[in-house]
Formats: sequence, C-alpha cells, structure tokens
Amino acid sequence: MRRRILCSRAFGPQVDGSTSNSEKVKSDYPILRPQILRGESMERNILIGELASLPIEKQSVEFVERKGIGHPDSIADGCAESVSRALCKMYLERFGRILHHNTDETQIVGGQSAPKFGGGAILEPIYILLVGRATTTVNGERLPYRTTALKAASEYLEKTCKNLDVDWDIVLDCMIGQGSVDLRGLYDQRLLANDTSFGVGFAPLSETERITLETERFMNGRLCKKMPELGEDVKVMACRTGNNIDLTVAVAIVSSKVPDKSHYKSVIQECRENCLDNAQKLTKRKVNVFVNTADDYEKDIYYLTVSGLSMENGDDGSVGRGNRSNGLITPMRPMSMEACAGKNPVTHVGKLYNLLANQVAAEIHKVGRGDITEVHTRILSQIGHPIDAPQAASASIGYAEGVNPKKYEAEIRAVYDEKLANIGSLTEQIVTGKLTVF
Repeated sequence: MRRRILCSRAFGPQVDGSTSNSEKVKSDYPILRPQILRGESMERNILIGELASLPIEKQSVEFVERKGIGHPDSIADGCAESVSRALCKMYLERFGRILHHNTDETQIVGGQSAPKFGGGAILEPIYILLVGRATTTVNGERLPYRTTALKAASEYLEKTCKNLDVDWDIVLDCMIGQGSVDLRGLYDQRLLANDTSFGVGFAPLSETERITLETERFMNGRLCKKMPELGEDVKVMACRTGNNIDLTVAVAIVSSKVPDKSHYKSVIQECRENCLDNAQKLTKRKVNVFVNTADDYEKDIYYLTVSGLSMENGDDGSVGRGNRSNGLITPMRPMSMEACAGKNPVTHVGKLYNLLANQVAAEIHKVGRGDITEVHTRILSQIGHPIDAPQAASASIGYAEGVNPKKYEAEIRAVYDEKLANIGSLTEQIVTGKLTVF
C-alpha cells in the first residue's frame, strides 16, 4: 500500500508538557467521567424570558440547508474531528487525561479529474492540510501526534468516501504544531473556559428542518445502497413558502457506474422519486423535489464525477464553513458561526456550549409537555472561568396560547443547572463518537 502523505515540520519550539511527571498526570481525575464541577447548589446566571419572534412553523418563509458527508466542507469537518478524537484517545492511553489540542483548521484544495460515462480518471490528487495545535511533548517525551493525526484522517476518508482511492487520489499533509503557552496553561488548570465565546441552540426542529436533515441521511444511507451510482457529495436546500416545500438536491454521480446519458437520466429520475417518497412520509405539506438542476442535457452538461465527490475537480473545503453543530444551516434561526469540529472536547466552549445549548433546548421543550412550542438557548463564557458557570445562560421560550410562563420557570432553571453541572459528560460522548458536530 502506498499513501501520498506529507509530514511537514511543525512551527515553534517543542515545549515540555504541563505536568511534572507521567504518574501525576495519570492520577488526575478521570476527565471522561461526568463531573459536577462546583456543585448543583451553586448560583448560576440563568436568564429566562419569552420568545419575541414568531414561531418558525408560523412564519411564511423558511430556508434550510444540509451539506452531506461527502461535501468538501463536511470532509474538512470530518477529518478535523477524527484527528481530535484520535489525539484524545492517544493522550488518555498514555497519561489518563486529554491534553491541550485544537485541530479545527483543516483545509481542502480540490484536485482535477476527467470523468466520462463508464469511466474517467483523477488527474491531480486532492490536497488535504491538517492544521492546528496539540501537546506534542510531555516530560521530554516526543509524542507520535503526526502519525496519529494522519492515520485518523486517512481512515476517516476510507470509511466515508467509498469511491475514492485514498492511497493515490489524496495528498495528506500535517502541519499540526505546539499550542500557545497561555492557552495551554489555562487548559491545565482543568475545566476553565479557554475562550470568551458563546453557543446557541434551539428546539424542536421544524418540519422543514427534519425533512432536510433526513433527506441527506436517506440519500447517504438506504438510497446509496440501492443506487451505487450516487456519490457521497450531496447537498439539500429546502425552501418552504406557506405549506409548500421545495427541495433542491445536488448529488455527484459516479461516472464508472453510469454507462451512458440515458442511464444518467434514469438515475436522476429514480433519485428524485425516492427522495420525494421519503419526504412525503415526514409531512402533510406539498413537497417538490428537484435534482441536479444545473444539468443541461442539450449542452451535454452532467454532474459526473469519478469519485462521487466534487472536491476531485476544483471544489475546496474548510472546517466550519458548512453545517452547524446540529447538522444544519438555518438562517431563519439563531445560529453561531463557531466551527465545532476539531476543537478540544474538554474546555473549548465554542464546541461544548453549542452542543450543550441544543441539548438544553431539547430538554426544555420536552418538559413543556406541549405547553412549550419553541425554545432558543444561548450560553456565554468568560475565558479563565469554570465552564459550568457561564457569564450568562439564557432561554427564550415560546408558549402555547393561554400558558402562564411562570408555570415552567423552575423546571427550565433546573434543566439548565443539571446540564451545566454535568457538562463533563459531553466529553465522553464526543470522544466516543456518540455526538456528531456537523
């Protein structure tokens, strides 16, 4: 097996780790065990109010987007997150705790390809640059962080991109270097926010949001098994106007699986029919599905790819440019621009607070038992302060008609308190892959 892998030298000095010896590190509290960091009885600044905006389901227009697992931005997210998880596991195995790292700067530079019906070739490989900071040396011991990172990214690509020859069609380059001393110092004080940032969440998903999410999952799940012509690079854009939902779907078609133009057209039609049938199971609204609308059969323009990925032919990708932590891009909802993938899962509030805000929103909606129609949550940190004690945590609640907001205030506060007190449990869910971040 031959892989195109570049290991570039990291910038900056190799600084010794923060602990005096490995045994001391191993005796630290187990970071993956759910923690009540400062006690459930502590006073937290939790702000509860009523939702000022019209609930999303009552708004006349709604836009929702989902970039599929093979989209260049999602590939960047996936590589960054897989590298972070691999580093976490390496640190845990060696030292019993997760050390400082952030690998959230992965970049993808598209290659060049020449697809054709029944075949085709990738002419220039896709270039993937793994960038970030990590603890690279502890007590004078150099850690195999580059090998760990490159292996994790390669394995993720092999698992995700089934029509891509990872050995030959990808160039992997690693430029992960040492983290800055001040942030590493904060990290080693344990569970203090390493940034002043915020997370946002909302619940429940609207019908249009669920359809958008489930359409991509359906295409990259059951449908691709039924139709091998479909690549993993899928994008779904939903536009709801009143009770009409238009789904515009772009899907890369694998050229080697499609012998001619006629077969291509039948694939597009079958894909459209399957997506429509799946979407109609999720709603009583009228649904229209459009697939590969940039095709122009009269001009011989088809969305053909060799690998089922648009990054084989010029499309680039970056971490954080795609789906938010709930898997969607929702311009009609509160939304953070924070990139979650690749950030450390212990103290990076840009990651933890976005995930937690969505969990809090979902739990508040659940305790409302139908009286709470919509929840928006926001959590703000201060750098250097405990992550379970944010500067402010807010919940904006939409109530059903006639419901007294005071009825659920104590329960809402209790949900926030419990979730913040046990924020350490998110770490294990992230490291073990139970929580997705894009």
